[in-house]
Amino acid sequence: MKDTIYAQAHEAVGAFQFDESVVAVFPDMIQRSVPGYQTILTGIGELTETYAQADSNLYDLGCSLGAATLTMRRKLTQPNCKIIAVDNSEAMVKRAGEYLHAYHSEVEVDLQCADITKIEIENASVVVINFTLQFIDPDQRQTLLDKIYQGLKPGGILILSEKIHFEDNALQNAIEHLHLQFKRANGYSELEISQKRSSLENVLISDTADFHIARLKKTGFDSAGIWFQAYNFASFIAIKSAE
Repeated sequence: MKDTIYAQAHEAVGAFQFDESVVAVFPDMIQRSVPGYQTILTGIGELTETYAQADSNLYDLGCSLGAATLTMRRKLTQPNCKIIAVDNSEAMVKRAGEYLHAYHSEVEVDLQCADITKIEIENASVVVINFTLQFIDPDQRQTLLDKIYQGLKPGGILILSEKIHFEDNALQNAIEHLHLQFKRANGYSELEISQKRSSLENVLISDTADFHIARLKKTGFDSAGIWFQAYNFASFIAIKSAE
């Protein structure tokens, strides 16, 4: 379905939520709003094929409709692996289950409706957080990353995709303009753009790329950096050293 959630003027724009209305149009919303999204999904699959280890768990934290889970499952070649896909939106998890069951695979997927800050990360070789950390309380982000690092096997990876901002105001304005043009080119009106921005205020709280990398290094990752960026959207990879 086409995303028309903000096509009509709202008397009061409430905070953005991953409810039934968003779930219904989410694939269209994210394709028209996030430049490079399909490239990121492809990269997640390729990195899974390279870094997944036999007899391990793979995590998709904030799985939404399971797009990353599906690409991980398609590219997984190691034996005796399980994908644990977690989201705190019941509507998302329900629809994700329908999508996952529509494609046959021998790879087990454990789909959970839960708070990703409260689940255990164990025996992991690949962990994906695809545009989810930005919706978590900033005070909880380091704790979550620490838990992921502790649960990763040596040689395991974290793939983290996020909207970022820039400390240089001129650079921020220039790149934000490019993103707005991307959304306009994809058919979003000025009203839709404005109301969506209002709904995300104080809900999506971004960090700079440098802050992300510094936090990953503080967590314990020796290798951390950007592997893909399109405008103000970036995907990072962090690799835990082999022991």
